[in-house]
Amino acid sequence: MSCAALLGLRGAAAPRLLQATSSRRRRWRNLGGGSCEPQAGAAVRVGCAAGFWGDTAVSVPQLLYGGKLDFLVFDYLSEITMSLLTAAKAKSPDLGYTPDFVLTAMGPYIKDIHRKGVRVISNAGGMNPLACAAGLQEVAKKADVDLKIAVVAGDDLMGEKDNLKGAGITDMESGKRFPENIHSMNAYLGARPISRALDLGADIVVTGRCVDSGIVLGPLIHSFGWNRDEFDLLAAGSLAGHLIECGAQCTGGIFTDWHTIPDWHNMGFPIVECSSDGHFTLSKPPDTGGLISFGTVAEQLVYEIGNPQRYLLPDVTCDFSQVSITEIPGIEGGAVKIHGAKGSPPSTFYKVNATYLNGFRATAVCPVVGPKAVEKGRQTAESILKRTRLIFSQLGYEDYCAVNIQILGSEDTYGPHAKKKIDDGPREAVIWLAVHHKQKKAVEIFSREIAPAGTGMAPGLTAVVGGRPRVSPVMKPFFFLYPKRNVKINIFLNGQHVETFQEDLTFTSDAVVSLDSPKTDDELKDLPCGPHTYRLEDLAYTRSGDKGNSANIGVIARHPLYYPYLKKTLTAQALEDYFQHLLEREQPEEKLVTRYELPGIHGLNFVLKNSLGGGGIASLRSDPQGKAFGQMLLDFQIKNVPDLKSLVE
Repeated sequence: MSCAALLGLRGAAAPRLLQATSSRRRRWRNLGGGSCEPQAGAAVRVGCAAGFWGDTAVSVPQLLYGGKLDFLVFDYLSEITMSLLTAAKAKSPDLGYTPDFVLTAMGPYIKDIHRKGVRVISNAGGMNPLACAAGLQEVAKKADVDLKIAVVAGDDLMGEKDNLKGAGITDMESGKRFPENIHSMNAYLGARPISRALDLGADIVVTGRCVDSGIVLGPLIHSFGWNRDEFDLLAAGSLAGHLIECGAQCTGGIFTDWHTIPDWHNMGFPIVECSSDGHFTLSKPPDTGGLISFGTVAEQLVYEIGNPQRYLLPDVTCDFSQVSITEIPGIEGGAVKIHGAKGSPPSTFYKVNATYLNGFRATAVCPVVGPKAVEKGRQTAESILKRTRLIFSQLGYEDYCAVNIQILGSEDTYGPHAKKKIDDGPREAVIWLAVHHKQKKAVEIFSREIAPAGTGMAPGLTAVVGGRPRVSPVMKPFFFLYPKRNVKINIFLNGQHVETFQEDLTFTSDAVVSLDSPKTDDELKDLPCGPHTYRLEDLAYTRSGDKGNSANIGVIARHPLYYPYLKKTLTAQALEDYFQHLLEREQPEEKLVTRYELPGIHGLNFVLKNSLGGGGIASLRSDPQGKAFGQMLLDFQIKNVPDLKSLVE
């Protein structure tokens, strides 16, 4: 398999339909009934109350009391989060999970969750799912409710570290050799162990690392009895999970047309209502803010994906390229129905995310006010580095491994696309100065030398945000594949081991699949030209995200008639040229941008390799996850085209 396919970026895509115009409003009917076991043939309702560790606390009561749910899920984990939880567990064996889940999400509502028969699934266990479950048991005991709390464990592969060192393992993206100083190793488990825990009667299932979509697919497998070889159904359930796993990101959060989204303070959280045939609808609770439309959902479909035809998961290999999204008229706050996902056999391997220690870092953030603020900020940052390098030389320390100076407010992030400065530039700016060094003591010297700039350098340095910069370890990610047959998955119920789960490899395949390259030249060569120029934002939605040191940018046409012009103009080379200032080339002729087509959504997906300065907590940039890449692309010029707006009026 190719490295791009194996990378397994989250993925989905979906097609475009006209906007709902009906003024009639109706509420969702609860087909699932809110009981522990949905009736045969009934749809199942799953709501997601968290898209990351730190998500809002208002989501749980909103979904619990207004969502008419069968299952409530929480997705807390990312590569960055796992690094933080690894560090927490190293400090204390009782830590390593997300305490917000226990104390804030579940604690205040555990009685009503039990009373309503809503079953809960969460990956809040992180690096220590048994401790997380023990915390939940204490909460349940204090609330005097009897709950069966299951734990799915086995993703932690640190016990295999010594065996893997000499096995010739290389990073899936960079090809680098297996590191010596591995800090953590976690396999992305699938949905089947979650389903099995529910089969055993669990009211709450806590996992460590699993694929994000698995917390939704697991309850659907349990509810509908989907078999291992029903790949289209498994792909549909995975798509449902992918859409809602990031919470409010599919209900209007971070939408390109952000100004059209009402009531951010009461943003609705997503609910999927799924049928046994794989069809599902996506909605949100009534009387909440946000919006569910083609655009808001389509943006989430392209969030953090690689090749939409080969989206690799432990339970199924998905093809989301022909998925359809249809707006449902008359639903308060909007709703869509989604179908068309296709599936094929999964691999015999799990993807594994390892982290290793690679020195230390610190970041100083300082506002600067007054005339020539940008110039003052840049000279201040450069002077701090010059001073600390002088100290390093006196003490016999090596130079920094890397530094990053950005003056926020000067459009440094845009590189050559920054708008021309007016007069002396803005009178307010922010210094972003980040450093990486092998030795902790060297970074501590840097941290101490920030505040003196407030009295000995430029005027107008108003503060050091957060006080003296914190020195923290740099945990770099390392991705590789590991045979499923070698992973032992244990299921615990109320603290007792009840079963060892073994993946069935009967319906798996590691065959290399040849995908036809999109044939676009013939259909585009006769496109009419014209005198008009549009900003990309006029013609498309965008959304971007990350996996490791790669970023993706999804581009979705606002109307099907715009799509051919996007395909013609937005080539892989065009984006590589546009983002050249952010790409780090290891080989002179290396191509760092790959384009994929999503005809169902009239969209394109671009994967930008080596674009994040290391990615995650290893990156020194102000945007280490590529969240702003899609926004930056909105200013891209689509030139020499007809009057496209008149075509759709």
